[in-house]
This record gives sequence, C-alpha cells and structure tokens, in this order.
Amino acid sequence: MTVLLDLLNDDPRKREAAAVRHPEKAHRPDTPLARKPEWIRVKAPGSAAWRETGAILRGGGLSTVCQEASCPNIGECWEKKHATFLVMGSVCTRACAFCNVATGLPSALDSTEPERVAEATAKLGLSHVVVTSVDRDDLEDGGAGHIAETIRAIRAACPTTTIEVLTPDFLRKEGALEKVVAARPDVFNHNLETVPSLYVTVRPGARYFHSLRLLQRVKELDPAIFTKSGLMVGLGEARNEILQVMDDLRVADVDFLTIGQYLQPTRKHHEVVRFVTPQEFEALSTIAYAKGFSMVSASPLTRSSHHAGANFERLREKRLGASR
Repeated sequence: MTVLLDLLNDDPRKREAAAVRHPEKAHRPDTPLARKPEWIRVKAPGSAAWRETGAILRGGGLSTVCQEASCPNIGECWEKKHATFLVMGSVCTRACAFCNVATGLPSALDSTEPERVAEATAKLGLSHVVVTSVDRDDLEDGGAGHIAETIRAIRAACPTTTIEVLTPDFLRKEGALEKVVAARPDVFNHNLETVPSLYVTVRPGARYFHSLRLLQRVKELDPAIFTKSGLMVGLGEARNEILQVMDDLRVADVDFLTIGQYLQPTRKHHEVVRFVTPQEFEALSTIAYAKGFSMVSASPLTRSSHHAGANFERLREKRLGASR
C-alpha cells in the first residue's frame, strides 16, 4: 500500500532531527501544527546573493540565528547580505518551549570568533550589524566578555558600522551586563518574548522582572544606548497582558518594541494558539506609539533583527530631531 506523507507536518526526518536538537523536549506530547494563514508568506531562499551570503558565513565558520532559529525571513535578508551572527556556539543551555536553537552542553568559547565576525561584517558590507548569542549559563559571566570582545573587534575592523546586540538575560551573573554596556553597542536588545503569565511554560529558565530590570539598568549605565525588546504573540496571551508589558517596558525607558507572530518549529514545541491578523498588529503598533515608544515594528513576520538597520536609522533620526 502506498502511503502519502504530509511533508509539512508529518515528515519523520523532521521528527528525528528535532529529537537530536531538542532532547529535553523528547518526552513532551506532540502538539498540533496549525496551517499558516494566507498573510504569512515568505520568499523562498536560493538567489545568487543568498548563496554568496551563505558562502561568506561558511568561509568564516560562523553561525547565524537566521539558520539556527529557522527564521522565516532568511530568504529576504540574505539576498540583501543581511545576517544576524550567533556567537558562542550554536548550542544553548536553556530549553525555551518556543525556540528552535539546539540545546545541550555547549563547547568551549572560541577566542578567534570575534575577529571572524568582524571580518564577515566587512565582507558583507554591513552598515548595521546585529550580534546575538545562545544562553551560556555554564560560563561565569554568561558570555558577556565574549560579546564585548565581538563589539570591539567590529569597531576596529568596521569603524562606521553601527552595532546592535541581542543578549541573554545574564541571570545570576553579577557584573556581566556592565561588561557589555562598557563596550558601547549602539543598540542593546533583550527580548521579553512573552507575557509574565506564560513564562513558566514558554520561557521557564528566565524571570520576567529580571529581564525587565536588565533593560532598565542599561539606560541607567549609559543613557545614550538605544534599548529594544520584543514580544511574540499567538502563544495564548490576552490582549490586556500585551498592553501591560508595553507599560512595563516604557517604565524601563525602552525605546524600541518589536512584535511578531510566533511560529511553531516542531510538534515538540509550544503550539500556536492563534494567528494574529495584520489588522491586530497595526492596532498594537498604534497603541505602542501612543504609549511613548520611539520606534515600533509590529507585523506577522516581524523579528528582532528584521530590517534592523533601516529601523535604527529612523530611531537615530528621531533622537536627533528631538534634540534640535
């Protein structure tokens, strides 16, 4: 008898790959994979520029969150030679229910990585670069020193390139945040990811108010650094909870908010409870601006580093305009 597989939802190769990447999720019951609505469409990767970007990254032995987190915008971004570097390896010590980055025991830090990131930044011709990382709870400073070294290496190789970092929460890592801030990135991003009531199931290794305080502390240490945070929606949060998170972020003086649709990587990850419509995203954007954010990016396919360079320029222009 011939058996037809739904390769979107039931490809056994995907289940095997997920088991290797996420052994801590293997015991979890499968959750349904919802079919994506018509407004979530992305360009398939494969252009010549996309291949060139991949070759530069492979040549430098570098990881990107675009690949490791299965970002839906990889085709669009890599075609423009925009890539978000993932430093400190591609294995995370956390096991968030939404994330497709592999989990387990990471390897030792590679001291040559900051220079390789800087070289790739120059080869890609990036005017704005985004550097993120896995969580490294195994390190005394959570990897803060490594991130700071990466910032300094990029500054030395590409002095006109603006730098955005998307950091872990450095939970219980005293003095770690100060190392990153001292390296003076142009944008400090740390994502809250979801509303407080969902942390225990979606982001169990993190603490909502610690993450909020981290963002507030950046401004206290260096008011010139732009701060940024992001939320996923569609995980089961209530609308009023989203609005409360906005208020919390404004109290912490966060400049830039991103809001995007959660997309489920595998059946072992948190299910998509709801697909939020483009009209709802527009309404959330309007409310966020009314609450005082200087920059808001809210759409189904919004991700932290999507259009980061263009958004940074708009953010910087707003600050310059306000100071005149």
